Amino acid sequence: MYKAPVEEIAFTLKHVAGMGQAMEDGRLGDLSGDVVDAILTEAGRFAGDVMEPLAEIGDRQGTKLVDGKVVLPPGWEQLYRDWIAGGWNGLTAPEEFGGQGLPHMLNIATLEMWNSASMAFGLAPTLTMGAVEALLAHGSDALKRKYLAKLVSGEWAGTMNLTEPHAGSDVGALRTRAERRDDGTYRLFGQKIFITWGDHEAAENIVHFVLARLPDAPAGTRGISLFLVPKFLVGDDGSLGARNDYFAHSLEHKLGIHGSPTCTMIYGDGKYGTEKGAVAWLIGEENKGLACMFTMMNNARLAVGIQGVAIAEAATQKAIAYAKERTQGRAPGTTTTGMSPIIEHPDIARMLLTMKALTQGSRAICYACAEAIDMSRRDAGRARYWQERAALLTPIAKSFSTDAGVDVASLGIQVHGGMGFIEETGAARLLRDARIAPIYEGTNGIQAIDLVTRKLTITNGDHVRGFTNELREIADAVEKSNLDGFGETATRLYAAITDLEAASEWLLARQAEGCIAEALAGATPYQRLFGLVLTGCYLAKGGLADVADGEQEKRIALCRFAAENMLAETTALTDRIVAGASSLEAARIALA
Repeated sequence: MYKAPVEEIAFTLKHVAGMGQAMEDGRLGDLSGDVVDAILTEAGRFAGDVMEPLAEIGDRQGTKLVDGKVVLPPGWEQLYRDWIAGGWNGLTAPEEFGGQGLPHMLNIATLEMWNSASMAFGLAPTLTMGAVEALLAHGSDALKRKYLAKLVSGEWAGTMNLTEPHAGSDVGALRTRAERRDDGTYRLFGQKIFITWGDHEAAENIVHFVLARLPDAPAGTRGISLFLVPKFLVGDDGSLGARNDYFAHSLEHKLGIHGSPTCTMIYGDGKYGTEKGAVAWLIGEENKGLACMFTMMNNARLAVGIQGVAIAEAATQKAIAYAKERTQGRAPGTTTTGMSPIIEHPDIARMLLTMKALTQGSRAICYACAEAIDMSRRDAGRARYWQERAALLTPIAKSFSTDAGVDVASLGIQVHGGMGFIEETGAARLLRDARIAPIYEGTNGIQAIDLVTRKLTITNGDHVRGFTNELREIADAVEKSNLDGFGETATRLYAAITDLEAASEWLLARQAEGCIAEALAGATPYQRLFGLVLTGCYLAKGGLADVADGEQEKRIALCRFAAENMLAETTALTDRIVAGASSLEAARIALA
């Protein structure tokens, strides 16, 4: 059974991600450590006691389309209502719209717990929170007045509609069309697929954010507009009126996240309403919808990254508990008779420590990204610095953490052995759920392209150079600490940071010379290289924190394990980045 790691989450927020210093500096208002702890404790209780027991039901029974309605698994509608009653949906939203105005760091921490308890359920609030962000940033005052309070409370849910059968990552190829009306509204016609939580009965209304193209729009991404399309039309007094002209045509049968309804949506075929066309309102300006949608997508990318952390945490807990109970053979050096718990065998310990290091490293990366987002809004004197840091960390948080979620869940099955392949242990469900996260909200390959071509090149690479200098300061602190137990950590950190610097400069040089294909051939290895370096440095930062001796010893030991067992990969990754492009191009003949 999942138990929210409240103390670990609080530690990472305060001592690694920077929340403690931000509270000291007064940048988080009157937020205190005690309030943070209280919020995390209550979130952990709800996740473990209320949400997690329904996860297996959601996986086994899934969602169904019955008489045109999407039916959630038993207990899930009430779960959603209990969840919004706790005020969790509006944690970071402005107080003027009913939110609590708390830092994004705190929201990401609670999202981790929801997704550890049930990733399929955790998707629902993720999208609604993104809808709130998009409407706040780009919506008209009239739309904000009509929709924001209900979206903030969670009484109305939000979704994101991008993908079409012929237009996945290539959003510019979409065909859903919008037609203007004299009253300032629009009518939408088209089909969208893979719409997460596209329809259900848990919320009173569902507000879709839909990308579509106007008849006179320019070709490609420059001609895309964003529209707000409610399930039920909303009166000026906020009351719900007629059903809008769209519906969920079918539900996808998926590898995992079975409790999350993934819908094919049909807009404007005349099934509902007095005339064909889903009534819609423009968000932002015509033909500038992609920029508006990216507000929502950037929010979602970090949230998907935390899903990777969440799955990794749940898988690690499950594997450690099993390894302590399961006996097999006699571990080397044991003096007791009979079989040993498998956790005492070196290979099992190696897998479990790898799982734990990847989980804690990914968590720190995601929380650090959330800190950058918070500080970009709260640290006026360094807003640009924090904006650049958030931009750089977002693709790494999304990709490295979701890859870690898959790797850790797979290792969890290996620790369970044959029982991990049996559904009743729950280890297999975690891997099935984890596998979507590297794909949606921009595949991890797309994140790598974004990292290398857009984020590495910020200020001609100076931001990354400054960041690696900050990471060197962590290695310096380890070297000077004289704390027992760090072993070769400082040496390994220096070597890994040097690899990162060399790879960064090579990629920058290739792009400056116009050799984009060469640079992109190394993009995914570079993304992993960056994530591993951050993992080592953030684990070291945690080990340096002034906490109780026994706790500090554990953190230093895990940091040393990661440094001496995992960071050697950075050298191989750098070689792949620098030397791999020519062999990749030459090997294309093997694909013919």
